[in-house]
Amino acid sequence: MTIERRTYSQGMRWFGIILIVLGVLGLFDQFFNIRLGRFIWPFFILVPGVLLIVLTLRTERDTGEPFVMLGSLVTLTGLLLFYQNLTGHWASWAYAWALVAPTGVGLGQWLYGTANGRPGMVKSGRDLISIGLLMFAVGFVFFELLLNISGLNFGPAGWGILLILLGGFMLLRPLLSRSRER
Repeated sequence: MTIERRTYSQGMRWFGIILIVLGVLGLFDQFFNIRLGRFIWPFFILVPGVLLIVLTLRTERDTGEPFVMLGSLVTLTGLLLFYQNLTGHWASWAYAWALVAPTGVGLGQWLYGTANGRPGMVKSGRDLISIGLLMFAVGFVFFELLLNISGLNFGPAGWGILLILLGGFMLLRPLLSRSRER
């Protein structure tokens, strides 16, 4: 059996499994009157992103970096929508977009660099992830602690948690920079 034929039959096998799982979920939804569609719709965004990452990392071509970055953007968007759909915390889009970009781009670069032995790309990805997480943290502090846009009322406890995290980061920062130098 040729490689293309084996890859095709493997792909069709996975496609068949996915169809069976979707059918079982649909029957479960109908028989037990549980509206799964309300909870699983973000997976229609999440799963293609994960598949794009996995399929691109499995190919031996050297041109996969943009596809891995696109896959990580789509995957992080799906994860964020899944969280917001479960919790109803839709106001978090005001600052959570930083988890999609630049964090998603950095995650894609980091994954591709790690898989293909490219230390420069790994460092660039790590830097973008750090920038994205910092943007997310600043947005969270501004929108949740100062403006209270979602009504979560962190109050004084939120400020205490923020100060503890900031102090912990300041203590751990020298250790993290030493481990990167090695």
